[in-house]
Amino acid sequence: MEPVQAALWVVILLVVLALLFDFMNGFHDAANSIATIVSTRVLKPQQAVVWAAAFNFLAYFLFQLKVASTIGKGTIDPAIVDYYVVFGALIGAIIWNIITWYYGIPSSSSHALVGGLVGAAVAKAGFGGLISAGVLKIIAFIFVAPFLGFVIGGLLMVIVSWICRNMAPRKVDKHFRRFQLISAAAYSLGHGGNDAQKTVGIIWMILIAAGLSTTESEIPGWVVLACYTAMGLGTMFGGWRIVKTMGNRITKLNQPRGFSANSGGAFTLFIASAFGIPVSTTHTITGAIAGVGTTRGTKQVRWGVAGGIVWAWILTIPCSAIMAAGPQPPVSFNWTAPICSAWPSGWGCGCRRGGRSAGGRSSAVRPSRPSRHEPSRAAGRHSRGR
Repeated sequence: MEPVQAALWVVILLVVLALLFDFMNGFHDAANSIATIVSTRVLKPQQAVVWAAAFNFLAYFLFQLKVASTIGKGTIDPAIVDYYVVFGALIGAIIWNIITWYYGIPSSSSHALVGGLVGAAVAKAGFGGLISAGVLKIIAFIFVAPFLGFVIGGLLMVIVSWICRNMAPRKVDKHFRRFQLISAAAYSLGHGGNDAQKTVGIIWMILIAAGLSTTESEIPGWVVLACYTAMGLGTMFGGWRIVKTMGNRITKLNQPRGFSANSGGAFTLFIASAFGIPVSTTHTITGAIAGVGTTRGTKQVRWGVAGGIVWAWILTIPCSAIMAAGPQPPVSFNWTAPICSAWPSGWGCGCRRGGRSAGGRSSAVRPSRPSRHEPSRAAGRHSRGR
């Protein structure tokens, strides 16, 4: 990727926009971490978001940056990345997140971001700008991640039911209230370790495009810290519209079921992060909850609700891709052009409208003088007077 010289304010603006997306990711996906412990009344909502936010941030110390590397240089060709591509990807993902949050639809912030990157890259360079292996791997895990969550969550529920078969229900609930805190903490670690790294990869793209970093260098520590902090703060302001859908509308949960669902989702996130695969925490926990419900019979799962969520999964990447393609310019635009190019003349701008160039000479366009062979206007008037 050749560095594109840009004004500092452009780089700062895009970094802030990326952190805003990261905040919204935590805000939008907070329900995934806390829905089970809120619906089973293990914690109050205000306590639950603080619990989840703390472990979102603690993931900073535990996970390698493999997911960030996949996003930064494994989905679209780094050679085509510029500020329009990054801006379009972030805008597409943010708009889709706002729409789905408003209607309480548990969509994927991760796939909204991937869809934004794909749409912006295709709009600029066609399908040749995509790295097919990385994109196909992410698309495959749209189905693999919920399936893993479904299987692991269901197996854990079967094991828990067998272990507790002779225990009094009150005693079971008492023990699993504590266990569910541990499983929710583990899920929040997985959420932070996978989702925050996606924004790390985006900011890394910005720095590479600006010539402030390279694909071979390490990701700056301040980028990682800022992204984990933004996600933790977003989780603290979590999206309550989605908690109800994830908590009890798919299937009825109690403490053992909530523990199994969170644990199944956490294991899936740990596996994906270890292999550097960006997955959807929404898909993962939805599959785990459905797997837990299926252990009591298929009729215990509200498949209509689950089907609506699946439609949101299917629409997320194409919708965010279309939104991201909009900001791509039809012609090249000079990001280095100073803001003062739009100022009125006479304001002392040194780069246009009669100012001075770097060499000290005036850069204004001077009127051309008439040649010796071209009659002057005065001569023309004089001749007409005769």
